[in-house]
Amino acid sequence: MIHCYKLFDYYIVLDSASGSIHKVDDVSYDAICLYEKEGYERARQQIAESYPDLSDGDISGLFAEILQLESQGRLFSRDEFGKVAEQPRQNPLKALCLNVSHMCNMRCSYCFAGSGDYGGEEKLMTLDTGRRAIDFLIENSGERLTLDVDFFGGEPLLNWDVVKQIVHYARSRELETGKKFRFTLTTNCLLIDDDVIEFTNLHMHNVVLSLDGRPEVNDAVRKLPGGATQGGNVGKHRDGSYSLIVPKIKALVEARGGKGYYIRSTFTRDNLDFTSDIQHIADLGFTELSMEPAVAKQGAPQALKKSDLPELFRQYELLAAEMLRRNKEGRGFTFYHYKLDLAGGPCVYKRIAGCGVGSEYLAVTPDGTLYPCHQFVGDESFKMGDILRGLINRRLRDEFAGCGIYSRESCKNCWARMYCSGGCAANAYYAAGSIDSVHELGCELFKKRMECAIVLKVAEALQKTS
Repeated sequence: MIHCYKLFDYYIVLDSASGSIHKVDDVSYDAICLYEKEGYERARQQIAESYPDLSDGDISGLFAEILQLESQGRLFSRDEFGKVAEQPRQNPLKALCLNVSHMCNMRCSYCFAGSGDYGGEEKLMTLDTGRRAIDFLIENSGERLTLDVDFFGGEPLLNWDVVKQIVHYARSRELETGKKFRFTLTTNCLLIDDDVIEFTNLHMHNVVLSLDGRPEVNDAVRKLPGGATQGGNVGKHRDGSYSLIVPKIKALVEARGGKGYYIRSTFTRDNLDFTSDIQHIADLGFTELSMEPAVAKQGAPQALKKSDLPELFRQYELLAAEMLRRNKEGRGFTFYHYKLDLAGGPCVYKRIAGCGVGSEYLAVTPDGTLYPCHQFVGDESFKMGDILRGLINRRLRDEFAGCGIYSRESCKNCWARMYCSGGCAANAYYAAGSIDSVHELGCELFKKRMECAIVLKVAEALQKTS
């Protein structure tokens, strides 16, 4: 299977199975597309009719190149990876999301976790539970040497002392087990201070910082309890957090040398022009950016609709064009969904199986209950066990372990399947009722992002050779 598309001044042909990307001219583009649909003879005939200035020799040479690429497995290559998916495999644990706080000091209108309590009681994880979670990860990690832990919430900085002690405990276990921990902190930034900055710079592999863009956009959704700013001081944006958190984010990023972080933004139907928010954040001096569609159940006021797709596609193209322009000017930034490693990238297993939700990756609540990931927390039907008794719901674990691009009918013939790995199981479940389904709107957005990302990589390669 190939995917042909035009974006800006680029004609792109992607060979899905091999991952080969070809930047071609208009004639080659038409010839390849026609060859796939019509076959050799009919394609030759139509090219001759469409391009009368081409000689028979030119046309023969063109199709000889196409046939050569096909014989090399760089065009129309066969997908052999289904055989890998059929092989039995072990799934030792590689990562935990520690919900150290089911409390939050913000009231974001789109938050999938409610007010941070996931529909239950407000609660903080104890140090004993955190230590046991680290032990559980080590005990179930098999031969994996690198283990990931994400401190999540609610707002994890509300339980900061416990976070620090969990990190110190994990570091002590490294010496005796040979394991290496990588920590991530995801925060709304309100409680960042000198201690947080110093500790994260020493121990956190990555810091995820929430900011939704322009002040009026951010403050419309990222509100503080009661509509007042932290500490009772009324700021410029009474109902939001922008004026409080931006200086804190700047201080942390500067102390980290501009590395090991990214700004995690969210957009809803209220700011479909999200490219303006990304540009605003980039203009603040931040270079590691992400902008995610809000995780909202269908029918919710801020949930995206299929009718929004044309505008969203336009926004992603505007973003790609802006990134091309800024790169040429020497003031570029990265966008999480446009980052592609074409030389290496994820292994075949990860490409066909995804993030490992529910099997290699689990979420732990403050009381030690295990869920497939943070988005399933609070849904009783997705309880998988706890850190004392281990994984009890083996049936559910096996269901998640078998979930991938070859278990989803709609993925098997999709050109983007080796990039998205089947998409998010949680989004699929809440949109379509099954983890083996797909979130159709999310699929369309992902494919548009991949088209833009590939064009950016092509432009980068051309710039290096020019």
